[in-house]
Amino acid sequence: MQNLTKQIIIALILGIAVGLGMNFFLPDLFGPVDQYVLSPIGDIFLRLIQMMVVPIVFVSIVLGTAGLGDPKKLGRIGGKTIGFFLLSTTVALTIAMSLALLVKPGTPGLLDSVEIEEEYQAEETPSVVETLVNIVPTNPIDAMASGEMLQIIFFSIFIGFALAVLSKKTDKIYHLFEQAFDLVMYLIKIIMYMAPLGAFALIASAVGGVGLEAIQSMFAYFLVVLAALLIHAVITYGSVIKFMAKKSPVWFIKNFAQAISVAFGTASSSATLPVSMTTAQKRLGVRESVSGFVQPVGATINMDGTAIMQGVATVFIAQVYAQSLSLTEMLTVVLIAVLASIGTAGVPGVGLIMLAMVLDQVGLPVEAIGLILGVDRLLDMARTAVNITGDAACALYINETEPDLDEEEDDKPSLNSNA
Repeated sequence: MQNLTKQIIIALILGIAVGLGMNFFLPDLFGPVDQYVLSPIGDIFLRLIQMMVVPIVFVSIVLGTAGLGDPKKLGRIGGKTIGFFLLSTTVALTIAMSLALLVKPGTPGLLDSVEIEEEYQAEETPSVVETLVNIVPTNPIDAMASGEMLQIIFFSIFIGFALAVLSKKTDKIYHLFEQAFDLVMYLIKIIMYMAPLGAFALIASAVGGVGLEAIQSMFAYFLVVLAALLIHAVITYGSVIKFMAKKSPVWFIKNFAQAISVAFGTASSSATLPVSMTTAQKRLGVRESVSGFVQPVGATINMDGTAIMQGVATVFIAQVYAQSLSLTEMLTVVLIAVLASIGTAGVPGVGLIMLAMVLDQVGLPVEAIGLILGVDRLLDMARTAVNITGDAACALYINETEPDLDEEEDDKPSLNSNA
């Protein structure tokens, strides 16, 4: 994955250079090159990403929910853990969208607003009550065919809950979903190997069309996401460690730094899980019973860094396309992103697939992902580090507030991460 990171960075630099070069020196040639080379390549890559949205959401959420074990045995530990992650993700999204609305990284604009208004008209979003009612599908197959993600998420959780309750009676179905997950992850891995070419084409097309404004806006977006990640890590997680776990945040970072560095290098929560669990147990003093439950669950459903990217990216793209997000639309983004965090697999690049889902639900063009694709790989590394830090902070909090958990260990389900 490190080679892929380097390739995407190189593709970003080359794409900017080619786009600017053609914008300044060969403006007449840029149109045909963009029409017949850059845009088709970028569109193919985006269509590959969109192709995997429904499969990854459905399979991952079913496994994530079923992997929690028998709901009757989860008790207060499961409730506190899941509640912590969902609340933390909501806080992360609130920070991200508030910061993006305050800084307005997309205000300079990448495209002509009049032209965009002609091509893209955001559909009127239903009220919050309608959105909540519409979460329940009348036909789940139709919901999948239509890409109704909230309905797909609800149906996936419903199936996962049933698999957890039925347990051994549905072992074969559960294993089938595990195999489907492996298949989907393999396909995503193949798609991500095309990311350098897709990044080059999309960035060259964006920069070549508008010149230096593209770089300015991408840089502003990059800084806003980094700032939101830092604020969330320092204030939110720092407060949990200081006031809820009664530990020093400096001590926490010092002892957990090894896992954070591995997460930054791999950009994969799943790949970092063995290191993060070992570090939490050996360096932070988290009991194996707590670490073995909380951190694998976190690798499946705690994606605060990804949620921050989605929040900032949605506001950024709306600003670029001269679309104002209503309160209902922003609440919809929060709701979708929080629910989708359950199904965001801990592997590089999946956040872009989830972003495609969020953009589609609020009437923003999915192809706008090309505006942020070039810098996303760098941000992916940072947000993965934030994700696993949140997992460890939750594990430490549970460890310090549930001193009698070991006595109940024999009654607790064993978790295996499928993220």
